Amino acid sequence: MRWNWQLPEWPQFSYNPETLRLNENEFLHGSGLLLGAFASLNEGDIDQIRVDLLSDEALETSRIEGELLDRQSLQSSVRRQFGLPTDSRKVSPAEQGIAQVMVDVYLNFEEALTSEKLCVWQQLLMKRRFGLRDVGRYRTTAEPMQIVSGPVHAPKVHFEAVPSQNVAKEMTEFLGWFNDSRHQVPALARAAISHIYFESIHPFEDGNGRIGRAIAELALSQSLGKPVLLALSKTISARKKSYYAQLEQASRTLEISAWVEFFADTVLEAQQQAARQVSFIVEKARFFDRYRGRINERQEKVLRRLFAAGPDGFEGGLSSGNYQSITQASPATATRDLEGLVEIGALAKTGEKRGTRYRLHLPDKSGRASAPDDKPTRP
Repeated sequence: MRWNWQLPEWPQFSYNPETLRLNENEFLHGSGLLLGAFASLNEGDIDQIRVDLLSDEALETSRIEGELLDRQSLQSSVRRQFGLPTDSRKVSPAEQGIAQVMVDVYLNFEEALTSEKLCVWQQLLMKRRFGLRDVGRYRTTAEPMQIVSGPVHAPKVHFEAVPSQNVAKEMTEFLGWFNDSRHQVPALARAAISHIYFESIHPFEDGNGRIGRAIAELALSQSLGKPVLLALSKTISARKKSYYAQLEQASRTLEISAWVEFFADTVLEAQQQAARQVSFIVEKARFFDRYRGRINERQEKVLRRLFAAGPDGFEGGLSSGNYQSITQASPATATRDLEGLVEIGALAKTGEKRGTRYRLHLPDKSGRASAPDDKPTRP
């Protein structure tokens, strides 16, 4: 079996641009709509969206690699990176590192991509990690860099990367292509190609997946000429099995139309997720204006906690027990408060007895009420 980097034409990737034309236009149109939506927000709301989306990206890109981080700690770290007020929460080195990478991609997207920048990113991601030989530099191990699964005695090799002795040369060519293609390759295609190209080289001992996804977001920002805010890693995480299957398939060929189409579709879905987040923040201000003077302090505290949880709300919905925990109210008071919120239309109620759950009741674009975990669909 030969891998893509072993083929004579490497690294001349090819794809059918006609199949991507509509997606490229849709991405540009969606980017314009998002920019327009931001114009209707105040500075505080814009800051909150940046913090939410970047910390969620940090959370999900780490989750894809099996690393579970704390969302609130990530938000705190991202706020610090932007110079925003934050709490005195202790943040782990892992959370600090990925937050710094995400904010660097966002703030410094105009800068050329260099080996020095990539090595700094990898060093940030590997903060306080033990057992690694190569931190902050390309890998040097003589053993093949392989992605494997299955038992030790009969492993399945999903991919084998470029040998360590060739990494520096391959990365010089990759960085040259990436920086030169900025105004030559359409946004979605460039992001997709840069991701599979980088992952095929797999230049680091660890952290390649997270850095590869950061490079894809960087490519999108550079193509647009402004930083993008996308739920890319969150979307990839939701389709993780397909993502890895497509990567594996693309690692065996240089004709990557299937991969480019898959990645483009993923980016568009991620863009819709970001648009949903912006709409959610806009609706938050309208929501509290709508119910001003009609809710008590306990109810307001819980409603703000629900909004802070994001468009998907509490996992499984808000229960009476959650309400009591947040407000320290008695069971009878919690029930009365919750029923009052349902009566005025602030919450939607589902289930019965111990299975009763509550969700924010927000109007969709048509004016109909919908809970925030109703997933948008593409036409």
